[in-house]
Amino acid sequence: MTLWSGRFSGKLDEAAWQLNASLPFDRRLAAQDVRGSMAWAGALFEAGVLTEAEHETIVNGLRQIAAEFEQNAFVFHESDEDIHTAVERRLGELIGAAAGKLHTGRSRNDQVATDFRLWMRQAIPELDAAIRNLQSVLVERAEQAGGTLMPGYTHLQRAQPILLAHWWLSHVWVLHRDHARLADLTKRVSILPLGSGALAGVPFAVDREALAEALGFAEVSQNSLDAVSDRDFAAEFLFCAAMLGIHLSRLAEQIVLFTSAEFGFMELSDAFATGSSLMPQKKNPDVFELTRGKAGTLIGLLTGLLAALKGLPSAYDKDLQEDKAPVFQAADTLLAVLPVLAGALRTLTVKPQRMRAAIDSTMMATDLADYLVRKGVPFREAHAMAGKAVRAAEEKGVRLEAMPLEAYQALGPFEADVYQVFDPIQSVLKRNATGGTSPQSVQNQIAKARKVISHQ
Repeated sequence: MTLWSGRFSGKLDEAAWQLNASLPFDRRLAAQDVRGSMAWAGALFEAGVLTEAEHETIVNGLRQIAAEFEQNAFVFHESDEDIHTAVERRLGELIGAAAGKLHTGRSRNDQVATDFRLWMRQAIPELDAAIRNLQSVLVERAEQAGGTLMPGYTHLQRAQPILLAHWWLSHVWVLHRDHARLADLTKRVSILPLGSGALAGVPFAVDREALAEALGFAEVSQNSLDAVSDRDFAAEFLFCAAMLGIHLSRLAEQIVLFTSAEFGFMELSDAFATGSSLMPQKKNPDVFELTRGKAGTLIGLLTGLLAALKGLPSAYDKDLQEDKAPVFQAADTLLAVLPVLAGALRTLTVKPQRMRAAIDSTMMATDLADYLVRKGVPFREAHAMAGKAVRAAEEKGVRLEAMPLEAYQALGPFEADVYQVFDPIQSVLKRNATGGTSPQSVQNQIAKARKVISHQ
């Protein structure tokens, strides 16, 4: 029997029933539904709606149901429309008519919103722990990199030399922003909708503040209409997930490039690479390609929910049943990807000689301009002189460090010490400001990253 069958004389069409039922995905909220029901029973008891004996009977029944879920012994019935129906049906089997009092003043509208928020408050720390683990791997790789040099890129063109450690650490700070977004979201998830009823509020003297405290919420919702329809937190979670997916995709793309023969900066571990069914020589970066691909899925989950939400009228609408599946899928996707990605990055073999060989003197053209600036030349003029030097070297078919001093002096106030500019180590050492790529700056950055991660 459905929770709403009294109004109807006929049975719902079977196909319509299958479309309407949400148990296939909201059964995941079982523990949260039982926990919320226990708290609601306590609130009804304090409000004088339940006797002490009824309260005790209901709570004991719910505890038994919780144990059944924990032991994977709970038996669902075909008549269970959703997790709320299933729990209430089982409670009735265990304790009889007293189970019918539990839903007093409560709607599935505020019930599911509460369950969903309880679930998300548990999911966010799990996701955050996986982010921290990946950050720790990136910091470890930075520490292992030492003074290894690599080409830095903009527009995927060689730009300036940097430390490999600096490159690893750049992804740590990206992930820190993902952590910060999830932490900020937690504040908005921690608002209790329970006690809002279907839309108008509860007609009994329920202490919602005490209910919020019992369930670990920071505050209660201030408007019952808004409370039952608010899914901002679900959309925001999906945004956080999509943004994280994009960041992981960017990292993965760079590893795909760096492990290719054309770059040869890194080599994949056998444990995190796959082969070809046809070409025996292949070693494919499937883990990183899948990471890149799943970013698109995460973006799709976000846009799908936003589209479902955009034209809804006030209070609860059945469209909101579309909120949980994408959020669950996003969480599952990230919790599957993050640890595998961490393992794959931890086991990469770096090729320092190949990275060093990819650095040429044209990458110190900015240093050449800076050299002139130190001699009093305005930067815009120095930039033009350095650009002419690059062009002159290209026309002569020589590297910048091999161009004669006379050729330099024909372009500007260059002296014999100009050739010191083309040492990539010196180029890196000069960039010692906070956030720069110098060894000292990177060491400071590692220490700061360690501290930040430990406090996340």
